Amino acid sequence: MLNVTIKQVRAFVTVARCRSFAEAADQLFLSQPALSVAIKGLEDALGGKLLVRSTRTLALSPEGEAFLPTAQRLLADWDTALSDVSSQFALRTGRVSLASMPSFAAGLLPEVLTPFKHQYPDVTITLQDVVAEEVIALVRSGRVELGICFDPGKQEDLQFSPLFEDRFVAVMPPNHPLLQSRKASIKQLARHGLITLQSPSHIGDLIRKAVEAEQEEFQPALEAHQLMTVGRMVATGLGVSIVPALCQPMMEMAGARCLMLQGKGISERVGIVTRRRYPLSAASQALFTFLQQRYLKK
Repeated sequence: MLNVTIKQVRAFVTVARCRSFAEAADQLFLSQPALSVAIKGLEDALGGKLLVRSTRTLALSPEGEAFLPTAQRLLADWDTALSDVSSQFALRTGRVSLASMPSFAAGLLPEVLTPFKHQYPDVTITLQDVVAEEVIALVRSGRVELGICFDPGKQEDLQFSPLFEDRFVAVMPPNHPLLQSRKASIKQLARHGLITLQSPSHIGDLIRKAVEAEQEEFQPALEAHQLMTVGRMVATGLGVSIVPALCQPMMEMAGARCLMLQGKGISERVGIVTRRRYPLSAASQALFTFLQQRYLKK
């Protein structure tokens, strides 16, 4: 492998453009002996003369003429690459790949993305709003750098950074008798036809455990794949449900009503999932910091 440096290539291109060692040395802020050493090192590495010098003239050899366009292109690519990387570190450019639970993506995420995009307008953000299980899968595979979802528990290959605790709420039709109370119990809800998410579902598992902890049998009246579908089913009177408080605006938009749960209820941490041992890009790290500043300061 040839031992050629970018400094040597830049020296050759500058001399070829100026046709003068003295002028080229001034432009490169080098002494003429240092410039001569750089050119000689390049010629030695390549195996022949690139420049033909006499007492009065300086010209390119045929090999130097052939090499010059390539050398100019190498320098242009080098400068562009350095500029691109510098811009990414300075967040003048960059890309954030993000996956988020739909409830967070539609409800709280815009509050963070608005000031983030105002500060870094040229950073591109790609968002996939998918269920929590898919958020984890996307992060684990490396298809996204950041994931926002419920705590996945201890994972050898993943890091969870909590943002806040989300308490679940009861969801019921507008005319349901339980609305006469200020709160609803899990035991009551379990006896009024629960509508839950289909398995596998982290939310469904939390609700099942809470119902069984009340010594009630977990027998959903209906199961759906999307929380919006659950909300519409509840709103039309097909049953009741329990969902994260993040979803309350979605439930009310679907026509349902929400109540707090009695007692300990159900709560779960929401946070950022990243891959262990994989550093974040500058843009993703900036958004990570924005999210922490937005929620951890509360």
